[in-house]
Amino acid sequence: MGKTSDLTAVQKTIIDTLHKEGKTQKVIAKEAGCSQSSVSKHINRQAKGRKKCGRKKCTSSRDNRTLQRIVTTNPFKNVGEIHKEWTAAGVSASRTTTRRLMKDMGFRCRIPCVKPLLNKKQRKKRLAWAKDNKDWTDAEWSKVMFSDESKFCISFGNQGPRVWRKSGEAQNPRCMRSSVKFPPSVMVWGAMSSAGVGPLCFLRSRVNAAVYQEVLEHFMLPAADQLYGDADFTFQQDLAPAHSAKTTSTWFKDHGIPVLDWPANSPDLNPIENLWGIVKRRMQYARPNNAEELKTTIRATWALITPKQCHRLIESMPRRITAVIEAKGAPTKY
Repeated sequence: MGKTSDLTAVQKTIIDTLHKEGKTQKVIAKEAGCSQSSVSKHINRQAKGRKKCGRKKCTSSRDNRTLQRIVTTNPFKNVGEIHKEWTAAGVSASRTTTRRLMKDMGFRCRIPCVKPLLNKKQRKKRLAWAKDNKDWTDAEWSKVMFSDESKFCISFGNQGPRVWRKSGEAQNPRCMRSSVKFPPSVMVWGAMSSAGVGPLCFLRSRVNAAVYQEVLEHFMLPAADQLYGDADFTFQQDLAPAHSAKTTSTWFKDHGIPVLDWPANSPDLNPIENLWGIVKRRMQYARPNNAEELKTTIRATWALITPKQCHRLIESMPRRITAVIEAKGAPTKY
């Protein structure tokens, strides 16, 4: 005959069942094989249950709805501004309570995503391009050399205002911002394929058609030799003025290099954008003091990119195209 805490799960089930049937505690104790006091204590404990303990909440459901409306209306406000507006509405709560309730509601403070604005004509062209290329295989995409320029800032910590959003709201237009302009930086041109990355080119001046053709001559052609050897390949570039200039088109024709038709304003379709993101994330704790130190850090980080990473990004092209078709030409999460 054990104590109530010694009752097994089977004994407790027998006690509960017989008690519901109206049996006496003496009969239940005999059937369950325990003392009558253990039966009594178990029945009383089940009947009473445990009362909730802890401090009473200082806000009502209405107050919480007001807080959620404030955060949803302007998610770029910081906790102090949100708390000030909430208390101005007649709510008595601390800043810590404000932050805790926002967290309980599912809001997290994140760096907002940035996506390009597309007009109706651009969306239509993106959709048409995606439909034309949706049947391309991984082998066909592996023959494409993707290229792009990217800006690297000396200070990676200054990423602009943060945003309060819930899980799954990264691409919500109200939770996004435009790019931060004019930090100390360097502009870099790079290229990649499923076989790996090519050499980087640091651009010293504004890129016009003549400068871009120098980049192609001294960096793109060596990259092609490194990544493809004597095999044929197709070159990808965006529609920047220097890229789409007549003299640049003539340069490609003279060198016998086919250029992939590409929709305007479509960084989400270019896997090298993700590669730039990988490099910048790896550099986020680097603290270069000047442009030369920044270039050295970029080169060292770029050299760590493996062919496996590049191949995985190239394999994402069918998924990117499917996402554009499903979005009817609108920007996607990529």
